Amino acid sequence: MKFLRDTWLVFQRQALLLMRNPVWVTVGIIQPLFYLLLFAPLLKPALSGAGPMLTDAETYRIFVPGMLVMLSMFMGFSGFGLIAELRAGIIERSRVTPVSRIALLLGRSLRDVASLLFQATIVTLLAVPFGLRADMVNVLLAFLLVALMAMFMSSIGYALGLKLRSEDALAPLLNMFVVPVMLLSGILLPLALAPTWLQRVADWNPFSWGVEAARALFAGDRGNDYIWQALLILGPLTALAVVISSRAFAKSVR
Repeated sequence: MKFLRDTWLVFQRQALLLMRNPVWVTVGIIQPLFYLLLFAPLLKPALSGAGPMLTDAETYRIFVPGMLVMLSMFMGFSGFGLIAELRAGIIERSRVTPVSRIALLLGRSLRDVASLLFQATIVTLLAVPFGLRADMVNVLLAFLLVALMAMFMSSIGYALGLKLRSEDALAPLLNMFVVPVMLLSGILLPLALAPTWLQRVADWNPFSWGVEAARALFAGDRGNDYIWQALLILGPLTALAVVISSRAFAKSVR
């Protein structure tokens, strides 16, 4: 019970700080909105050129899940906030508190997941006037899958922040990791349109499975194999990332 209480206290504090300075949430909504307004209208004719004409609902059931996964990838940049806390001595002062060391990570990561779910809800609702139609239950299940990816990226971001302790080192390292992962996940265009060799490379990208699973849920195909396969891949990876990041927190505030 103490562990859960500590996690809740850390989450509350981090959420309060986020609400006082919601820049990251706002930026996280604006960028997908640009894609929604300026890129999505091009997607329907582009995809229809490779097959039968898609409806607006089908087009946005392909596009919106990709945007939600992109939002989850941005959670890796949470390490920047942690570096600022390290510089201000906040993590150092945590040594004298009885708060669980693992709770210091989970509270922050859950704050990031809550932020992601808020952004995902806004983006999904904004897509409805453009033609998005999807079952509410399936959308909520897709949100849970995206939250799992957000937890994975958030934990990685915090572990790297604790290790590098410098924005100048963290920024290029994250970009070097996130950019190819995004390109190989099919967030903008389905990987089914890619050449075979690129599809085989993308098979090694866990986020490509997450994108396909989220699209299957938005399409109402709850029995699609991609869903359980994505959970089988992303679940252990997220657990491993949480363990590694928790140990990094424990060492930093020992």
